[in-house]
Amino acid sequence: MGENEGIDKSFLDTVKFDDRGLIPAIVQDHETGKVLMMAWMNRESLEMTLERKKACYWSRSRNKLWLKGESSGNMQEVFDILIDCDGDTLILKVSQIGGACHVGYHSCFYRKVNEDGSMQICDTLMFNPEEVYGKKH
Repeated sequence: MGENEGIDKSFLDTVKFDDRGLIPAIVQDHETGKVLMMAWMNRESLEMTLERKKACYWSRSRNKLWLKGESSGNMQEVFDILIDCDGDTLILKVSQIGGACHVGYHSCFYRKVNEDGSMQICDTLMFNPEEVYGKKH
């Protein structure tokens, strides 16, 4: 992704936002390909992400823009943005600082479902969310 000046945002016109003005964004570690999280973006958050090279999403629960890491310090530096063949899903390839998951794990996909239906933790706990956010998540 180039410098802020002269960013060509024409791809935004090809993005197929849903009826709420949102598009799903799958977030991957740019070096390993590990899936870190899935979040929603609107046009404004996508523009901010392009301009700042820091991941910005749309929080459906808070109904506002959400700069990843603004509360926790667990920022995501964006290296690449890919758009699928239908134009309705994005992949952000990022460098994750700290944990991506609000409950403290490196990835939001930190639980593996076993053959018997039980679950087990399969990821690294990066931080204590109560210490970071001041409340239980």
